[in-house]
Amino acid sequence: MLKVDGIEKSYRQSGLFSKQRQQVLKNVAFECYHGECLGIIGESGSGKSTLGRLILGIEKPDRGTILFEGKNVKDRSVRMGNISAVFQNYTSSINPFFTVEEAIIEPLKAQKKVQQHMQSKVDELLYQVGLDPSYRRKYPHELSGGEAQRVCIARAISTAPKCILLDEAISSLDVSVQIQVLQLLKQLKEIYKMSYVFITHDIQAAAYICDRVIIFRDGQIEEMVPIGQLKDVQSEYAKKLLKHLITF
Repeated sequence: MLKVDGIEKSYRQSGLFSKQRQQVLKNVAFECYHGECLGIIGESGSGKSTLGRLILGIEKPDRGTILFEGKNVKDRSVRMGNISAVFQNYTSSINPFFTVEEAIIEPLKAQKKVQQHMQSKVDELLYQVGLDPSYRRKYPHELSGGEAQRVCIARAISTAPKCILLDEAISSLDVSVQIQVLQLLKQLKEIYKMSYVFITHDIQAAAYICDRVIIFRDGQIEEMVPIGQLKDVQSEYAKKLLKHLITF
């Protein structure tokens, strides 16, 4: 479904007259299949969030292609309604002047798919993420972190996408809320039969929700393994990460 092929990305190093570039992604290639949760695990600065921005079409690669169902994601029409995202910073993900209802229906308006029964659609989405209809009129500053992230998830699923990219989507939440949100994501994945690209530095979260994981290091794939074979990884870097694994 999602095919990343030979992706490379570099940025010009700081300095007004600098001509040097820092290579952030190096020949990255993998596929994410229909209905799969593919984890991308790596330490801060490993390049995994840069990869996420390329998948979402926010930035363009220097080399290589990213295809969604055979079409290049640089084309906005390919991404629209098919690929959604939930980010780490839920406070900046929602327009502070929008009500929860306005935030949730924003992607539908962008697609010009505003429905006649929009109120009931919003109520349904809120229910699916564990919030009641009273939240429709609330503003972001009235929400807890967990509630705000649930609203972001409701917005992400509003178009019934085929794939959601989750970039450190639980890392800013309290541990007890993290587990609740992971359980919610599992439920929604089954309801909508969609795929996840789950970017994280948290091996525990990846072990809980993912089918396969890519171990990412310094802008390239160190290793790729099914979740059931995590303990059989070969590289020393992957083994080091797994030392922190605790079963939920």
